[in-house]
Parts: sequence; structure tokens; C-alpha cells
Amino acid sequence: MKSKEDVVKEMQLVVEQMRLDDIEENPECETEFFVCDACGSTKPLAGSVQYGNYRLCNDCVLYAEVGFELGQIKDIEELINAMEDKRLEADCEFLKNEQKRLEN
Repeated sequence: MKSKEDVVKEMQLVVEQMRLDDIEENPECETEFFVCDACGSTKPLAGSVQYGNYRLCNDCVLYAEVGFELGQIKDIEELINAMEDKRLEADCEFLKNEQKRLEN
């Protein structure tokens, strides 16, 4: 059985390769952005994955795949729910930055 560290290292290589493959296939995807349904951050389309109704950035794909591999989550909903605080943080940061922008 693989250790947690081995699983993480293996998945890091896999998701990085997914990102590189996306860029090779469509170079524009590195400069096309979307809001990740898990972390709430604006991230490049490169390396993102659609899980049902949710699109996850490359970083969150890593969390999801490690979680699946280690049996820590059974579906993407669990990850989405677990990351609610992170999304709220991202929303608050966006609002603060928008307020600063409007004041200047």
C-alpha cells in the first residue's frame, strides 16, 4: 500500500502533466480564467477539470484526486462542502480589492 506522501507526489505529477497537456493542446487556456467552484479563486483554465456540475482549478483537482485515492472523500460534493470557508475567504478578498479599486 502506498504511503500518503507517495500518493500526493504521484498525484502532483499527474495534475501537473494534465496542465501541461492542456497548454500544449490549447495555449490560450493558460490565459483564459474562471472561478473555481471549490476554492472560489480565479484560476487559469489550464489543468482544470469538470466534475459533474463543478469546475475545479488545477490545485483543487490535486486535492480531489488525493482525497479520492486516500479514501478521504467519496464524491466531489464532499470537497466542495469542505472548502466552503476557502470560497468565503476568496469572496471577501475580492470585495475588499473591488472596494479599494473603486476608491482610487
